[in-house]
Amino acid sequence: MLPLFLKRHPVILPSCPALPASDEYHPEMDDKTVLGRINELVDEEHKLRNRLSAGEISADEERARLKELEESLDQCWDLLRRRRAARDAGHDPDAEQAHSTDEVENYIQ
Repeated sequence: MLPLFLKRHPVILPSCPALPASDEYHPEMDDKTVLGRINELVDEEHKLRNRLSAGEISADEERARLKELEESLDQCWDLLRRRRAARDAGHDPDAEQAHSTDEVENYIQ
């Protein structure tokens, strides 16, 4: 069974892949999947910086892709934090939904 947030918003958070349907779904598996995606995005960020250093891409290309990566990372971290908070409060973490990039990027710090 897919988490509710993936059923409702499969496109809002394209950087966090959908989980395969399974009768043996466990919320911890989803948290691990989000963490895995965070690690992939960080790795891509490092590779991107290396490509710039090697002259394979322009600074503008790097800047544009870094912005996308940072927004995706913010979304993933936000979702993970909210899932953990829901679980800690005794609520269903699968009820948490991915927030849009605009919403996540405009949180008051």
